[in-house]
Amino acid sequence: MASPDIATQQAVLIRTEILRFLAERLQPKLDKLKDDDDETRRKLIDEHQPAAWIASAARRVGWIQQVSHALKFTHPSADGSNLSSSGNPDADALELGTHSLRDEWTPDVVGNAAALDVYKFLCLTIDGRSLLERAMARDLALAKAFSDDEDEAAEWMAAFAALPEPKGGLSSHKLAKQLYWPMDDGAYHLLAPLFSSSLAHAVYQRISDDRFSDDAKAAQKAWNAREWHSSTYRTYPNLAIQSFGGSKPQNISQLNSERRGQNYLLASVPPTWKSAAIRLPLKTDSVFVVKGYFGYRHRVSQLVEALRDFLKRAADANNVRIRNTRHQLVADLCDQVLQMAAELREAEPGWTATEACQLNLAEQCWLDPERSLMDETFAVHYRQDDWKQEVCQRFANWLNASLQTDKTFFGADEAAEWKGMLEQELKMLREDLDDE
Repeated sequence: MASPDIATQQAVLIRTEILRFLAERLQPKLDKLKDDDDETRRKLIDEHQPAAWIASAARRVGWIQQVSHALKFTHPSADGSNLSSSGNPDADALELGTHSLRDEWTPDVVGNAAALDVYKFLCLTIDGRSLLERAMARDLALAKAFSDDEDEAAEWMAAFAALPEPKGGLSSHKLAKQLYWPMDDGAYHLLAPLFSSSLAHAVYQRISDDRFSDDAKAAQKAWNAREWHSSTYRTYPNLAIQSFGGSKPQNISQLNSERRGQNYLLASVPPTWKSAAIRLPLKTDSVFVVKGYFGYRHRVSQLVEALRDFLKRAADANNVRIRNTRHQLVADLCDQVLQMAAELREAEPGWTATEACQLNLAEQCWLDPERSLMDETFAVHYRQDDWKQEVCQRFANWLNASLQTDKTFFGADEAAEWKGMLEQELKMLREDLDDE
């Protein structure tokens, strides 16, 4: 609490700001009067004297409530409890809610639109503190600015401080959303989901700024012209607008009025995925040719290069970490083998029977299994099952050849040892083929 001297100085500033606020409200009303309407003029001037207007505001503040979650967004005629909350502090960081705004959420106001001027009054800020904050803190400077009568000032501050408090007991309404949540003892909780106007307002401000601010317009213009710009340009495809309140958005809430009744809805639909056309391995006798079909896959070339570099660095060493890293890289390559096969099996069955296909029979059985349903001769080979071992061996030979360097040269003995290292991964690959 401020000292008496400081409180007196701040009271002067507060009183000056109140007089300015009342004068700005009074003048437009006076301007509308006829020159000879002296009685109405005197009445308006009397009503806008600080003591009279603040007393009226203290009575009318009970008509409104400061909230974050408002019921009338569910239905404009719903009559139940609203909520003032900064959200659940224990909510997961990946969940979007009012808690995501932390302490930066903008409060809304619901109730009788005729009392919204009271809220504007309480939003007046002096030295970084609003009149509402001062009233809730029972600020001495605000009391001095309100009235020389301490009891009267205290009564007014108490009335204003109750703005965020619920009006009456907690209640729902027949027009509100209601969820009956069963409990273990046969009873239930009644849950009443409420619309977070504060969160909607933050989203509305962000999107509006991204769409209509001067920087956004300049960035969009630069984008259309394929020119550089220092600002970021954001776009929101398939953006929808939900309207609340019709022609009288102020009947829903104050922030709804500021948004002109509009609430942005982001598109919530699954992506439209268009796969690239499948390129078949034609005019080659195997997908496992060095610098051939399988090796040209981007991820495969990355893995081969990583494995080759790793083997160069670890040529003179052999420990658990090296073996584990080597096996993991080979396992990733095996995954790519299965991924390639899954993609090729999406092609039209029987593609391996065309003249352009020169693949060996084992790989034909592997990559075009449904051909066995339409070609009995092919089905005989498919059912013999020995093609799976041949596929694994071809993969091992391809990998050996792809890794040949001056430091990783595989002669007969080295190739046999390397083949032994591959056995576990090849065994798993064979098991995957058996499952198909």
